[in-house]
Amino acid sequence: MVAGLLLVGCTSGEPAVVASPVPSPTATPTEPSALRPFYEQRAEWKECGDFECATLEVPLDYNEPGAASIDLALLKRPADNADETLGSLFVNPGGPGVSGIGYAKLADVLFTQPVLDHYDIVGWDPRGVGLSTSISCMTDEETDVYYETDGTPDTPAEVRDLVQVNERFTKGCVSDNSALIPQLGTFSSAKDIDILRSAVDEPRLNYFGASYGTELGAIYAELFPQRVGRMVLDAALDPAVSTEELSRGQLRGFQGATEAFIEDCVVREGCAVGPTLGEAEDQIAGLLRELDSVPLSTNSGRPLTESLATVGMISAMYSESAGWPSLRLGLSQAFDGDGTVLLALADAYAERNTNGTYASNVNSAFPVISCTDRPGTTSVAEARRLAKKYEQISPIFGSTFAWGTVSCRNWPVKKGDFPTDAVAKGADPIVVIGTTRDPATPYDWSVSLAKSLQNGVLISRDGDGHTGYNAGNTCVDDAVDAYLVGGQVPDDPTIC
Repeated sequence: MVAGLLLVGCTSGEPAVVASPVPSPTATPTEPSALRPFYEQRAEWKECGDFECATLEVPLDYNEPGAASIDLALLKRPADNADETLGSLFVNPGGPGVSGIGYAKLADVLFTQPVLDHYDIVGWDPRGVGLSTSISCMTDEETDVYYETDGTPDTPAEVRDLVQVNERFTKGCVSDNSALIPQLGTFSSAKDIDILRSAVDEPRLNYFGASYGTELGAIYAELFPQRVGRMVLDAALDPAVSTEELSRGQLRGFQGATEAFIEDCVVREGCAVGPTLGEAEDQIAGLLRELDSVPLSTNSGRPLTESLATVGMISAMYSESAGWPSLRLGLSQAFDGDGTVLLALADAYAERNTNGTYASNVNSAFPVISCTDRPGTTSVAEARRLAKKYEQISPIFGSTFAWGTVSCRNWPVKKGDFPTDAVAKGADPIVVIGTTRDPATPYDWSVSLAKSLQNGVLISRDGDGHTGYNAGNTCVDDAVDAYLVGGQVPDDPTIC
């Protein structure tokens, strides 16, 4: 696919600052009267440490906007160059369920200086998440059990344990806030964004979304195409992807990333696996089988189970620069009988603190939003059959991904909103970034989303890790900065 695309040159230096065009009055239709009070809000920013914070109201249910409302928390990092500001750039890190406020707080390391100079970076916790009206389905102790439970059951008792832990999760969500659950889908969250846009006096939405944040942005563009300003969707989750395609695609992505990790590892001195790709895969799969029977000890006293080790390995695949070195060390320790580093990787992924608490509600919000968008119907028997197929794709992760499909099986929402095409008819150009060996959102999804969008533009990054912007590739960074700051639409396609 890449071979037929043209390579474009990349430039360096500060892009010229070009203001976004102001839409004509017909591009912002009158809101329904029931929504008008929400659109008439204005963000009242207050000092919040080194940032500014605000809270806004949105309808709980857009079908009955006058019935009840929920709160959304926002955080702004003001532009460094206030004299040449281009307004607000809304940012979302995906998940789903990851805090956009936390993402905005990290803007200095996530965005380049030209973007920081000219945009107020605005992050928000979407409905159900963090400091906004949120959902909580598990205690900290229950979350530990959730992660420790055998995700590759091979006995009737282990199957029962896995089914029961998912049923307890669902019951916990329902008991916390049953009315909120059906309203946590992506379409409702995308509608929220338009109210936030209005509240900061932006005629169009300038937006940077990563991972699931791309699906959120694409749905916004589908709902409000005439209000799209400069939009970048990095590491795309194509809304047209079905539940099965999502699971199978991610499995192939993580398998590909693992192969890339192994190929890098085996040529390094002291690599704990190898010397060939096949032998290394067998060794890692064998380690997980051993952990299934006998967990490893760690410095914390908590055992490293097969499930936790799998989460730790998956966590490392998100970043070549940060994750791969930790995984090399973790595997070396594990083969010597110490699970400390792999457990630390798993805890970092789950946002678990050393004192046993969890830093956010992402472990509740992620499954709730995912299951509300794409409710599952996979039975235990189907999962067992799927495991055999998936193990042919990945002997390391196949069974875990197959059994993961039962997690939404008894979800109270029976009909989701996906898959659906995102066309955004009439929208200005939308930039989609795809990384060729992205483990979590395979490159093909970025290609398909850019093609689905009526005015999509694809930037392809040849590399490893999840997301492509500000990941060490100046070609990608220059193209995105020239677009966000200078209004220069990249060539389609752009190969970096």
